[in-house]
Amino acid sequence: MVHLGLGAFHRSHQAWYTQHAGDAGEWGIVSFTGRRPDAADVLAAQDGLFTVVERSDAGDSFELVGSIVEAVDGANVRRLVDLVAAAQTALVTLTITEAAYGLGAADVPLLLSGQEPATPLGRLVLGLAARKDADAGPLAVVSCDNLSDNGNVAKDAVLGIAQDVDAGLAAWIESNVSFVSTSVDRITPRTTAEDLALVSGKCGYRDDAPVVTEPFRNWVLSGDFPAGRPRWEDAGAVFVDDIEPYENRKLWLLNGAHSILAYAGQLRGHATVAEALADHVCLQAVEEFWDEAARHLSGADLRVPEYRAALLERFGNSRIAHHLAQIALDASTKLRMRALPVLRAERAAGRSGEAAARMIAVWSAFVAGQPGLQDPQAAGVAAANQLTGGERTAALVALLDARLAGDREVVEMIHELSQEFDLLDTRAGLRH
Repeated sequence: MVHLGLGAFHRSHQAWYTQHAGDAGEWGIVSFTGRRPDAADVLAAQDGLFTVVERSDAGDSFELVGSIVEAVDGANVRRLVDLVAAAQTALVTLTITEAAYGLGAADVPLLLSGQEPATPLGRLVLGLAARKDADAGPLAVVSCDNLSDNGNVAKDAVLGIAQDVDAGLAAWIESNVSFVSTSVDRITPRTTAEDLALVSGKCGYRDDAPVVTEPFRNWVLSGDFPAGRPRWEDAGAVFVDDIEPYENRKLWLLNGAHSILAYAGQLRGHATVAEALADHVCLQAVEEFWDEAARHLSGADLRVPEYRAALLERFGNSRIAHHLAQIALDASTKLRMRALPVLRAERAAGRSGEAAARMIAVWSAFVAGQPGLQDPQAAGVAAANQLTGGERTAALVALLDARLAGDREVVEMIHELSQEFDLLDTRAGLRH
């Protein structure tokens, strides 16, 4: 297996599942970093070994995971190309963040001129071209990012790059590469210095790359694996024909709640998910959004009431310091998938969609005084912040959906809801 996006979540999720597959001994993962080489440098010094710390209110458990057999700086494009082109490589998994799927077009001029591409998908296309030339056979690409229909999103992005570079390559990818959609779930906060010290004290060895995560994990997959795959079902993964209901359940209920808590929670002076959930204002906003979203989640297998109850238990795990500032990154991409589908569905049903609109509203209030945002639309947010009143709100909404920004009723609702939170900014020392 080749993985793009070596980080804490990949190690707590895909690497953990592969370690626990019934045929784990037949598989190894070569993981490539994204923006920086740091994680690869640390893991390479440990022969790919790292500790997974499962943390709950009942205590911690520790497990050494060895499914990553090589950790590589993502800038080492030649190593990636060689591996993707190798006949023994059966699949490529991705955790490259939602924003990365729209960046690959920038690599087309580089690929056409024979230079190394700079984005994960551009590099993947170069690897697939080498696989085609090597006649190494089919493989699967498995997106594990929080995108609705992420397999097809990945397919469209990869084919779009390939088509602009070489129509023959695009045709080969269409015929030989399967794009698998997944829904992934395991809360994995950033590791702290205290966590490193804990592992050293409890395990008796020094690990510079442990990951701390919750006991809960979930992986739903849909698609073909023409060159084979690990038996992830032995570790609890679920394979389905139609993944969309599971994706929506996760994107709306889990991720949607995270977005509300990230912005409303920080405005109310909270730093973690558990702190924000204990705030009745934040909890009410989450519950009301869940009520709206649940109207558009059908199928008994989804068990929405039980899922909501499990989320409240998970969010309330005070020993998992899931920081709101981390969740708040790349908001414009996330809100398109978490708030807009529910808002549109509610409006189409003749209802206001107020709870979904509130998710956008708390983001609007939060970014009012936030210079230097990490967001693909950071420049647009900065430009909107130069405006005032409803014009500013409309400009922010346009960053998410230009058509929605033309709906005066929706924009006015979002603007009014955002004003509820304007006075909650703790920089002004105020609270509800």
